[in-house]
Amino acid sequence: MTDITTKPDDAKLGTEKSVWLAIASLCGGVLVFSLQDVIIKLLSGGYPVHEVVVIRGLTALPILLFLVHRQAGLAAIVSGPVRALIWRGLFLVVSYSAYYLAFPVMKLADIVALYFTVPIFVTALAGPFLGEKIGWRRWVATLVGFSGVVVMLRPGGSVFNLVALMPVIAAMAYGSAQLMARGLAARTPALVMSFYQNLIFLAAAGTMALFFGRGVAHEAGGVADFLLRAWVSPSWRDLLLLAACGPISAIGMTLLSQAYRMAEANFVASFEYSGLIWATLWGFFVFGEVPDATMILGAALIIGAGLYMLYGAGRRRER
Repeated sequence: MTDITTKPDDAKLGTEKSVWLAIASLCGGVLVFSLQDVIIKLLSGGYPVHEVVVIRGLTALPILLFLVHRQAGLAAIVSGPVRALIWRGLFLVVSYSAYYLAFPVMKLADIVALYFTVPIFVTALAGPFLGEKIGWRRWVATLVGFSGVVVMLRPGGSVFNLVALMPVIAAMAYGSAQLMARGLAARTPALVMSFYQNLIFLAAAGTMALFFGRGVAHEAGGVADFLLRAWVSPSWRDLLLLAACGPISAIGMTLLSQAYRMAEANFVASFEYSGLIWATLWGFFVFGEVPDATMILGAALIIGAGLYMLYGAGRRRER
């Protein structure tokens, strides 16, 4: 795992070392978060989403406070650009809420595949908002990767419905938040970003619990059930699983924030596609979702595009 204690002044943004560390951080964060996806999908049929997020946030909070204290001191929490960090946290609340709400009614691999529109949004917005230069080859690689997603989804199939818009909304909000992380890189450590992200998650889920904690009349099943059902006292097994999401999210948030601090956002975003590997594996071993030839072809396009991005970056640095 990459060193999450690097301070902004120590990070040499744009160097070859920082690019490799950014790739490792991004892929590591995606892997860590994939474990949380499995837990939440397993439990989405019995607990409301706000309960899941509250328990996760409470267990992550002391871990993040300790890490921030070790890295930069607790004063760093209030000495940085607080307003920008709150806005970034709100974007991520929208992102992960939309993402999780698709879990009860869609296959894990389908959700992740639709979510892989992230690099498209990051690449499209990195130029106007961050001034990053996007060459035509990088655009082609990004579009090839996205074509792999389209192949996997089989246009005209059952995946394309209103619920399928949720992972796309999640991708748009997530891409915006990570562009903000790149803009805040020189002023804010990754752990402070993660602390605010967790704090906003906790505040939003706590507010939802106040309104929906006793349950709201709705049709059982699907997205509405996951959002509006009453708070449930978890079994010890389920409580341990939900609590495990705390350290998982603390590590994952920090790794992802670190990745977008250390290298160009439009480049790093291409490696979000590595999550497809884990979604396919967990879907097969945990949920019995068997990949077919179409899924394998789409995965090959996605992985090939990511490898090309890596090769192109290496060639540019050699020159």
